[in-house]
Amino acid sequence: MFRPFILATAILATTHGLHIRDDGRYANSRLKSWFEHLSSKKGLCCSVADGLTVEDPDWMPFSESAKPRVHYRVRINGPWIDVPDDAVITGPNPIGKAMVWMVMGDFGMSIRCFMPGDMG
Repeated sequence: MFRPFILATAILATTHGLHIRDDGRYANSRLKSWFEHLSSKKGLCCSVADGLTVEDPDWMPFSESAKPRVHYRVRINGPWIDVPDDAVITGPNPIGKAMVWMVMGDFGMSIRCFMPGDMG
């Protein structure tokens, strides 16, 4: 099922954890195709899970001394969760806000996609 997000809704979203879905009203959005094809190394994001906007205090980059690469953590409903490296979307973010796509599996909730925002 296709569930794209649009720029105007994401910018207006001020509530942490806002679910953004396509119920048909965004059929003419200029970002529809972009969201439709948005994916991480785990696969497509929007066709599998609902996205949540994440406010700046609830996500952060970090690095480990043994691994100089940047990794991410996101706070969802309280605890911090390490974002799997293969879930990170490395392309440009035209929305500006961080977003996360969670899916429920046999072993609980997992992060399918994470798109860092412009902190500040």
